[in-house]
Amino acid sequence: MNKKIILFIFSFFIIATLSAQHAKHEMRAVWIATVANIDWPSQRNLTSKAQREEMRAMLDEFAKNNINAIVLQIRPTADAFYPSALEPWSNWLTGKQGMRPNPYYDPLQFIIEEAHKRCIEVHVWMNPYRVLNSDNLGILNKDHLFYKNRDLFVKYGGKYYFDPGLDETREFLNRVVEDVVERYDVDAVHFDDYFYPYRVGNEEFPDAMTFKSNPRGFAPNQKADWRRNNVNMVIAELQKTIKSIKPWVEFGVSPFGVWRNDNVDPKGSATRAGVQNYDDLYADILKWLKEGTIDYVAPQLYWEIGKRVADYEVLAKWWSENSFGKNLYIGLFNSQLGSPEANSAWRNGNELVRQLRLNQRFPQIDGAVFYSAKAFVKNKQSLNDSLKNNFYKYPAICPVNRNIQGEPSAQPQNLKTLRDGKDAYLLWDEVEEEGGCQTAYYIVYAFKGKKVGDLNDPANILARTQENCINLREFDQKFKGNYTFVVTAINRYKHESVPTQGVTRRL
Repeated sequence: MNKKIILFIFSFFIIATLSAQHAKHEMRAVWIATVANIDWPSQRNLTSKAQREEMRAMLDEFAKNNINAIVLQIRPTADAFYPSALEPWSNWLTGKQGMRPNPYYDPLQFIIEEAHKRCIEVHVWMNPYRVLNSDNLGILNKDHLFYKNRDLFVKYGGKYYFDPGLDETREFLNRVVEDVVERYDVDAVHFDDYFYPYRVGNEEFPDAMTFKSNPRGFAPNQKADWRRNNVNMVIAELQKTIKSIKPWVEFGVSPFGVWRNDNVDPKGSATRAGVQNYDDLYADILKWLKEGTIDYVAPQLYWEIGKRVADYEVLAKWWSENSFGKNLYIGLFNSQLGSPEANSAWRNGNELVRQLRLNQRFPQIDGAVFYSAKAFVKNKQSLNDSLKNNFYKYPAICPVNRNIQGEPSAQPQNLKTLRDGKDAYLLWDEVEEEGGCQTAYYIVYAFKGKKVGDLNDPANILARTQENCINLREFDQKFKGNYTFVVTAINRYKHESVPTQGVTRRL
């Protein structure tokens, strides 16, 4: 299968797979990140109609660029971009926490339907612990959990967080994720790099009383291990929660780009980063990968090739060697392109093109993640042109997740062609999957002549569609002479079916 493209919304990341000129089985993935009030919605207090128009326009642009997945931030600060009985409507969406869109609509349901219509996956992005980005409690709705159970929260660095050491925090977070996965047709649940917050000067995170009252067998000098265990537990529990509801839904993390420096741990990378996942954010990513409690990792490698303290090339190689067979997508910083504050690597030429070419040297890398959507839509430094002409020229099939077992998709039946005046239709019977795992979309392949060609060459993909019928006259491709068509089905496990028998038609 070909490589994958995925997008996030914070609103957004997009994910894209490696070069679409490579064989399908190499799998391409791309993510784009969209930041609330920067990417989508572009500002608070937009009308419901304007929000939907903005989203449709972005999805159309992503589809044109063969982006095949988006990652949508739906819970930035213990709030919701969807109707929830657990948390209030997000102020990032409507301008006031607790205020629903007017006229009313469900943004998450709308985006899922519109994205899936374009055969684009939706990965929902949540922040586990953050409650406020400031100390302004006036932002919180009066019905927020903060006011119902103040003991669950702590203040650190002028911001508010759930206390990760409390059993109640893990239980509540599992309820939030359970609610979303049960009610919505999401493709994945996604966390970014914010677990325990980044250190603020010499201020100590205020969890001493929690540690003392519930050490769970950790000694007084093992608080760091206890904190890591807090995060390890919630990660493992969430994986079980997700899979108990819909086993095909992925659980992924996009951590800070350095696990540990090798002067601290010989297993670490040859870097000297000032922040380390393991030591500062208490996120033991390698443990999760090794044990399979996450399904994919997308480290944020937001530095240039050759950077002294954190070289992109060094880190791309390190993560390739330490992904434990799980799907690996590399986080790329397209918002940095052309920035006057950035160093020359980001202003001269296109650093991301250099990084994408470097990624091709590592077969373990399944794709790339772009932050953010606005920079992508703006085509900074002609990035989109480079992607369309060199990397993502053809449609791509989302990669199978190697950490998830799933059944092959059922084979479409009764492929045929039909003429209706100037139109020429290709149609087939809808596939009915078993076990609650629906068909995600169909792949239509077109081959010049009377024989079926190479299904591993993405250049032969004519279309991805949720429909069981396409009008061949609606495509830019000019069909003249004999063409042979086959169709496959892709199920929610991302498995591709056996192709139909070829049908040849003179056009």
